[in-house]
Formats: sequence, structure tokens, C-alpha cells
Amino acid sequence: MHNDRTITEARLERVLEERIRPAVYPESVPLEVSVWHAPGEPVPVAEGLAAPRTPVAVGTEWGPAWGTSWFTVSGAVPDAWAGRTVEALLDLGFDENMTGFQCEGLVYRPDGSPVKGLNPRNQWVRIAERADGGEPVLLHIEAAANPVILDYRPFVPTELGDRETAGDAPRYRLTRMDLAVFDRTVWELVQDLDVLGQLMHELPVDSPRRWEILRAVERALDAVDLQDVGGTAERARERLVDVLAAPAHASAHRISAVGHAHIDTAWLWPLRETVRKVARTTANMTALLEDEPDFVHAMSQAQQFAWIKEHRPEVYARVKKAVAEGRFVPVGGMWVESDTNMPGSEALARQFTHGKRFFLEEFGIETEEVWLPDSFGYSAALPQLVRLAGAKWFLTQKISWSQTNTFPHHTFWWEGLDGTRVFTHFPPIDTYNSQLSGRELAHATRNFREKGGATRSLAPTGWGDGGGGTTREMLARAKRLADLEGSAKVVFEKPSAFFEKAHAEYADAPVWAGELYLELHRATLTSQARTKQGNRRSEHLLREAELWAATAAVRTGAPYPYEALDRLWKTVLLHQFHDILPGTSIAWVHREAARTYAEVAAELESLIADALGALAGDGEATVVFNAAPHARGGVPALGAAASAEPSTAPATTVEPREGGGFVLDNGLLTVVVDARGLLVSVHDRRAGRETLAPGAAGNLLQLHQDFPNMWDAWDVDRFYRNTVTDLTDVDTLELTEDGATVLIVRTFGSSRVEQRITLPRGERRVEMETEADWHETEKFLKAAFPLDVHTDRVAAETQFGHLHRPTHTNTSWDAAKFEACAHRFVHVEEPGWGVALVDDSTYGYDVTRTGTTTTLRLSLLRAPRFPDPRTDQGVHRFRYALVPGASVGDAVREGYRINLPERRVPGAVDGVAPLVSVDDDAVVVSAVKLADDGSGDVVVRVYESLGGRAKACLTAGFDVGEVTVCDLLERPLAAGSLSLSLRPFEIVTLRLRRG
Repeated sequence: MHNDRTITEARLERVLEERIRPAVYPESVPLEVSVWHAPGEPVPVAEGLAAPRTPVAVGTEWGPAWGTSWFTVSGAVPDAWAGRTVEALLDLGFDENMTGFQCEGLVYRPDGSPVKGLNPRNQWVRIAERADGGEPVLLHIEAAANPVILDYRPFVPTELGDRETAGDAPRYRLTRMDLAVFDRTVWELVQDLDVLGQLMHELPVDSPRRWEILRAVERALDAVDLQDVGGTAERARERLVDVLAAPAHASAHRISAVGHAHIDTAWLWPLRETVRKVARTTANMTALLEDEPDFVHAMSQAQQFAWIKEHRPEVYARVKKAVAEGRFVPVGGMWVESDTNMPGSEALARQFTHGKRFFLEEFGIETEEVWLPDSFGYSAALPQLVRLAGAKWFLTQKISWSQTNTFPHHTFWWEGLDGTRVFTHFPPIDTYNSQLSGRELAHATRNFREKGGATRSLAPTGWGDGGGGTTREMLARAKRLADLEGSAKVVFEKPSAFFEKAHAEYADAPVWAGELYLELHRATLTSQARTKQGNRRSEHLLREAELWAATAAVRTGAPYPYEALDRLWKTVLLHQFHDILPGTSIAWVHREAARTYAEVAAELESLIADALGALAGDGEATVVFNAAPHARGGVPALGAAASAEPSTAPATTVEPREGGGFVLDNGLLTVVVDARGLLVSVHDRRAGRETLAPGAAGNLLQLHQDFPNMWDAWDVDRFYRNTVTDLTDVDTLELTEDGATVLIVRTFGSSRVEQRITLPRGERRVEMETEADWHETEKFLKAAFPLDVHTDRVAAETQFGHLHRPTHTNTSWDAAKFEACAHRFVHVEEPGWGVALVDDSTYGYDVTRTGTTTTLRLSLLRAPRFPDPRTDQGVHRFRYALVPGASVGDAVREGYRINLPERRVPGAVDGVAPLVSVDDDAVVVSAVKLADDGSGDVVVRVYESLGGRAKACLTAGFDVGEVTVCDLLERPLAAGSLSLSLRPFEIVTLRLRRG
């Protein structure tokens, strides 16, 4: 037989696109269109529906960036269409390749009830299955002119990311507003040919099955009259029956498709637009559920459900109904799909607390899977938190983005830093926006690394990032692929159904221990410093507000601010979404975040002041409050004293240094600042050793060129290290007025940095306060500390503990971790002596080793231009400290110290006894609060902080009637005791009923 394969394949492509697809809508008539352009921000639905309209024609330009236009379309079904299926085709000016990233619409009936969303891959609205001639049509469209930020040429700086700079030029042009006849038979033929054509291209050329499909397609095309596609479509479909009925092989890979619409809670759009994106997508999905009995849709992020409930109650009613039917499935159990690298211990725990509680209270559903397809790496603390939240499965896809190393598993047990394991799946389809295309399914089958041990994987199916969700075309593919020779078997089902089956067949899956580090997007630890500082400050203020409010409630009967704390926590959790806290959203998002964090801080400061005032009483004495988990200066941990004990340590001396600079000495450390304003010696007098490497300088600001190959705000590529400028020129080097602090001022480029170096009395700690007036572009600013410590690893704080990372680059896995995350400290150690670097607001760091020198560098500022062209411009303040001779325990203590400064308030009391105290510093109190249920019970969360076993006694400063060990949602797990025995990094939550 002659080989005409390529000719037939080309024939299929042209006939399908130019003749058969257009015949899905064989007849159409235009609708009348009118519009009202809303001034400013979006208006309530009732106002948009009632606003006066102006007639417009197809072809009219509309929509300044971020504007909203209310279109009304009207007409009548032609009498000749009676009995036929009729749809409205509403094209707002879509580009089908930009689903979720450009204009969108939500269609309403005249009574204000929502119909469905419009997007580039979903432009139709069903008018009638069997229309009546003359039937009137009247629809309203709330159209959002969201500009395209990430265009065909990506990462180009743009001012479109903020309404204040985007301009008023129209972004779109109405393209089609028609009534049309929908030919179901032609549409089904399109789906048949689409599935078979895609499958055929994925099969080996010498496969018999490929040729069987080819010949069947050829016969079907022969049966189509190109001048009468509708009249011959059924005949063409008959030619495909046998090839579509051939069953899949018994060993075919099994794919659980899950309807999905990954919606970034903010990214290339502001938070307010996400509210509408969620409404549009859920309206679409609930409509699709009504039409398709086999469809199952999953949605994560309790915040997004809460938004629909508040802003679109009609849509929410449909969601609740579908949830009750078990077909619209809440997943994830977190308030948002948060970043998991940077949120603090309590914040990451509260993501589960607030997320799971919402799903329980709204739907009575205990979500069992953690659903984080798109976050930028996953903390080693997560497995324990997952289990403590009552969940047992974990899903992500993002690790497939790693640039250097291919992750070895798709289904496995993930072991966290405390030894807890959670059953985990990475979809081998390598996307969380699957279309169930032939290419995707073939890739999933080939890519699946558990062959021979497991047989199934999951495919989140639907347009995502900016929403959109699953389409009827995807469901049509799934039906044809349920049992089709040459393909994986596809079935729509709940994520829980997949996990149950996957676990049952692969219970002895391999184990991965430690963090799931993403070898990409490392710069997210530094971009948008204000957002990160706002998060860090908010977390510590929330800790203080809960602690002091609970203490005041127990000690004085003061009211506990349940509602305010709940609301403020949710606000902070919202901003930990994986494109807000990482600094990868448009300028509008980060401008709003800065204002929100300021409002959060002001309200929390007020709550703290009220509680401290109740505790301190009226008086003129000074009462010192210490919210840290360690006593300091005579003030007990989590309590207060009338005044700090006066230090008996020698005062710090500051003397001029020959050749320029200063020498600071407090009897514990001798610190030398040279004429360049750099640390050239930090001598630990007790240990008799130098902290800094010979000939090296510490607190050295270094400036790098920073222009990654792509993903500007997200990425820093390793080659940034190839060029570096040491900032050694000094404009000012002098003592401050009190004579105790060295002041250094430097200017470079368009920027200015002012630093203050202090050696506190009686402390083994060199404090550095940096104020940077930053006006660089595409630069990376670091603070370097070359340490005279020989070690093959560092300890970096993460949630509820720390983890070790290598200082060497022995393997590609080690080398890939050239920028990593730490919370309050990084610690390096030789046996018997270590150094900690602690900070109050940064997350990124890097470590390198040269011989016996280990260099730690804090990442301070970046200046990417996409998606925010003015990222980080302006004034920033950082505080960090070098702690020589520090153990890991010292690092933990100093990290809390720098983030939780003491508070001094006027009062009359001699002190305030802590509500709880622990007799072992290895056991850290993470939270003290009243139970969320309003019972008045005191909830205390502790964790082992050093990575060893610990036995400790918790003492309550009030009568305790009963002690219960709880989960993160404060539900009882077991009877408890005030005597604790903890494994390394174990978290324990105790509920203390007041006697």
C-alpha cells in the first residue's frame, strides 16, 4: 500500500478547521447591542442592570484597562428556527489563546440571576434546546476589560498593572454578538475527529492502530459533503463507530480527571477582580454540572468560596447545591493556596485552621487532601501540619517546573522534618490546566515514573490561572477516552476517589524526606520587600495580640476580641497567596497590600495596647512586657515585670581606630569597624576565636546585575554571581550622638544606604540596622558575612523547626539550592562553636564555602521590572544581627528577640505572671490564645525547636480543670497532660479548660 499518511493527516486538519467546525453554527442572525460604561470601579449588579444603555455596533472599541462595561443584547428567535437548538455567540474581542488573561464577562438574565461566564474558550450561551419561533432574547453582560499583562512577547515591562498608570485607551473590540443555530450532530463529529486526530499523532507511525484510525478518518472525510456538512455529518460519524469502540488495553494507564479552574487569588489582576473571576468560573461550572451528569468539579481556597458567598449569593446558592450533591468538591483545606516557604509557623497552621473550618461550617465537609498545584516549593514542616489538620493526602504539580533535576517520583510518601509522612501525588501530565488533549495524555503515560508499581494518576482539567474551568469539549473528549484503544483510560471522579485507589494499590510507595525545593523561582524570597516585611510584622503582631488578649481575659476578665482576630488573621492569610507574598503580582496588588498591612498593624497595635493597659493598670511605673518564648532581662517569657533588671555587665566602649574606623567592646565581643565602615573583626572573647574569615570583611553590601532569562520577579539565575560590585566607598563614617552606635552612609548608582552598627551591653550580638533608599533597576543587593567556620551544612529556620542545607555543590541537587529560604535565623557550626545570623524581615539567603570559610549572605532587595516596573523603589529598613558563639538554641532565642521587641507601658503592677511557662528552652511556645469556639478555654501550641527529644513540664498560671491534646482546629485527639515528651520538631496543641 502506498504511504499517503501525511496527505490524509493534512486533509483532516484543513477540512476540520475550515469546513466542519464552522458548520457547528450553520445559521446566525445579529443581536442588537447596547452598552453602559461604568465609571471607576465595578458597581453592584442591580446598578449595572438598571443603568441607561447606548446602542453600539459590532466592531466598536470598548474597555479602558480595568474598566467595566455592561452590554445588553436583545433579539428574537427566527420563526424558521422553531424546534432547533439555539445559542447566543458573544465574542467580546477574545483571543482564544488568552483564556483567563484578558477580557471576560458574566451573563445575567433580566431578573439579575447569573447564567454563565464568558471567556475566549466559552463564548456560547444556550437560549433553548428546542426553540420557539419568535421567542424573545434579552441578556446582560458584565464585561471586564482586564488588560493582557503577559503577552505573546512575555516579561516586557508595562504600566498596565495598575489602574493609576494604565491609561484610558480602549483595549478590545466587539467581534460577534449573534443568535445562532447549534448543530449537535456536527459538534459531535468535531469531537470524534478531534480525539482521533490527536490520538493518531501520538501513536508510533508503524503502529497498526494508527493506520486503523487514519483509514477510518479518511472514510469519514469521504462521507462529508463539504457543501452540506450538517446533512452528512451523521453519515460521517457512522464511519468512525468501530474505531471509537475499540477498547483500551488492559494495562492502559488510568487517569482520574478532575474538573478544575486554578484561579490565582491575585496575580496579573487585583484582588477585586479575582472576586469576579471566581463568580464567572463557578457560574460556568455549576451550569456545566447541570448538563453533564458524569462531571465532577473541584475547587480549593476557602477565601474564594467566602467571596462568592459575600458578593454573588445567587452563584453561591448554586455552588452549595452542587456541593451537597457531591459533584462540586471543596478541596485543599487552606484559606488560600498559599506560599509555603515564607509564612511563619502559626500562619501556616492557621491556613489549615481557617480553611478547613470554613468547609466544615459551610458544607459539613472534612477535606482530606491538601491541594497546592502552583506554589513555589514546599516546606518540610508541611507533612506534620497536614496530618494535624486532619488531612492525609498532598497534591502539587509545580515541582515538574524544576530546571535542573527531574524529581524521581510521581506517587510517593513525603516525610517532613519531624518524621511525619503524607501520601503525595504529582500529576505526570505536568499541568494543572489539562485539556485532556492527546498529547497531554500520551505524555502522562510515558512520563509516569511509578510504572510496574502503580497504574493511575490525576489530571486537573480546565482552563486556569485566570480561571475559566472545564469546557463541554473537554467532557466530550473524556467520554470518548473512557475506554479507547491506544489511549490512557479517562474517568471524571473526585480527588478523594483517586487518592483512595492510588493508596490502595501503592501503599509501599517510595519515600522522599525533607523539603520539596523548587529549582526555579528562587527570587520570590526577595521580590517586593515591603510585602514581605508587612507579612512578617503582621504575624508577630498577631502572636502578641492573641497572647496579651488571652492573658487579659484570664487575669482581668477583659473581653477577648474573637471577631477582630479572626478577621485580621484571614486578611494576613489572604496576602500569603503564592503570587502576593512572593512578590510576583502587578503593582496594583502590592500597592494595596502595603495599605492593608498598615491597617492591620494599626488595628493590632490597638488591640495590644488595650490588653496591656488592662494588665498594667493605672500608674506611672514602667511595666515591661515580653511576648517572646524566652525570658530576657529579668522579664519572664510571655509575661511582664515592673522593670528590667539592671545589667551588671560592663558598658560597651567605643573607641576610634588607628587608620580610621572604630573598635567596640562589651567584654564579650570585640568588634572592629574599619575605615570603609565594614566589620573586619568580631572576636569572641570567651571562646578566644575570630568570627570572620582572615582578611575578609563582614556586613559587606554587594550589588549584582540581575536580569534572569525569564520570569523577572520570580527568578534569579545562577549567572547573577558572575558580576558583583562590593560597596566599599563610604560617604560618612561617624558615631551617633549617643556615642554608642557607628553610623555609615554610602551612595551608589541612584541609591543611598545608611547603616547603624551597635554592640549591646552584655550581649554576644552585633546589631545592624540598614535603611536603603533604593532606586536601582535589575540589580540584586546582598549583605555578606564571610565566617571562619568550616562546615558542610547550615541550619535554616522553617516553620516549627529548622532544616539543614549543604554548603557545598557535590551534586546537581546541592548546586541547585543556590538561593534558599530562612525565617528568623541561619546558623553555621563547627563542633562546639557556631554563628547565627538573625533578621527581622528577610527570607532569601545564600551560602558558599571556600576552604574553611563559609560565607552567609542575606538577600535584601531586587529591582525586576515585570510585572511591576517599579518593584521595591523607595525606602526600606532592615534589622539583622550577627551572633558569635551561638548554638541552635541561641539562634532560636535571638531570632525571636529581634522580631518581638519588649514593650514598655505605664502601669501600677509589679508584674504579670505568664499564663503558661515551660521549663525547657528547647520547647518553644508558638501560640497562647483563647479557643476559637468562645468557650474561654486556653489553647497553647508548643514545638520542639532543636531537633532532639525533649521532656518538659508546662505550668499554667491559672486553675486548670482538664487538659486535652488537640488538632490544629482545636478538636480533641486524646487526653493530655502538662508533662510533655516531644520527638524532634514535634508540634503539640493543648487545650486547657479553666477550673
